[in-house]
Amino acid sequence: MTEKEMFINTWEREFQTTLKILKAYPTDKLDLKPSEKSKSAKDLAWTFVAEEGVIIDGVCKGKIDFMNMPKPPATFQEVISTYENSHKGNVDKVKALTEAELNSPIPWMVAPKQMGQIRRADVLWTAVMDNVHHRGQLSVYIRMAGAKLPSIYGPTADEPWM
Repeated sequence: MTEKEMFINTWEREFQTTLKILKAYPTDKLDLKPSEKSKSAKDLAWTFVAEEGVIIDGVCKGKIDFMNMPKPPATFQEVISTYENSHKGNVDKVKALTEAELNSPIPWMVAPKQMGQIRRADVLWTAVMDNVHHRGQLSVYIRMAGAKLPSIYGPTADEPWM
């Protein structure tokens, strides 16, 4: 198995789990923010869509532009459907990258206010890990919103395995 195949398999598995978490979020609690510095649940959910698209496009072009993030749609259902609909196209873009492209460096954040040259494949792996991080945040929001938390990597109090 190539690194690209391993990445896509991991990314697809994590996408399905993230989608399950998004669909578990109660739509009557979209303004929930655990703290003043936190994003609202709806804005956090949009992060999955916006960052995936911007990062994949940037990896393909050789430069990531976080300054022109897409604006969120009006409804939470549109957030979810946009995530579902855009993901396949993003996967196809990664599938089209050559090994040479995946192994070539692009500018990427390496520390606060510091850029470095990072291999494109490593940026993709970082993006998946960042998605998992944000999904963990949203799972806390789900619990705070009083909703049932589905299984992520194992059982939860709401979805026991035994």
